[in-house]
Amino acid sequence: MWTCVAISIDNFHPLLIGVGLVGFGMFFLLFGALLYFDSVLLAFGNLLFLSGLAIIIGLRRTLSFFFQKQKLKGTSFFLGGIIIVLLRWPLLGMLLETYGFISLFRSFFPVAFGFLGTLGNIPFLSKVSRTLRVNGWISSSFEARVLRPRAFGLSKCW
Repeated sequence: MWTCVAISIDNFHPLLIGVGLVGFGMFFLLFGALLYFDSVLLAFGNLLFLSGLAIIIGLRRTLSFFFQKQKLKGTSFFLGGIIIVLLRWPLLGMLLETYGFISLFRSFFPVAFGFLGTLGNIPFLSKVSRTLRVNGWISSSFEARVLRPRAFGLSKCW
């Protein structure tokens, strides 16, 4: 028998809208990069991505995430890159954004690679996941709670 919890869709409208905005933002960023760094598509993708992020986690949490003392360097590069893209210097702006994105979300990459490594038998991601686990980036309790939901009887919901 399935052990899924019935959740009302009325509670998730802002979340779905935010995920949609982030998805369309990533699409426009990718499409703008494929079309030789079209500044209009990149700027539209940046605005959609940031607005979707603010809707998903809330405006206060978004601002507190971006303006933490240890993340100010990454935030300045990321937001500066967005401003440079809006001023129609797309290549320089995307380089600044990329550096800012990497420095902002550096702590999230081990979690993402660990999750992707457990999804299937993908050789490169599995190797990265094992390396991160050996080096102590992913703890065993986190792996049991987040990366392996089957331990909690949720395997049929996925």
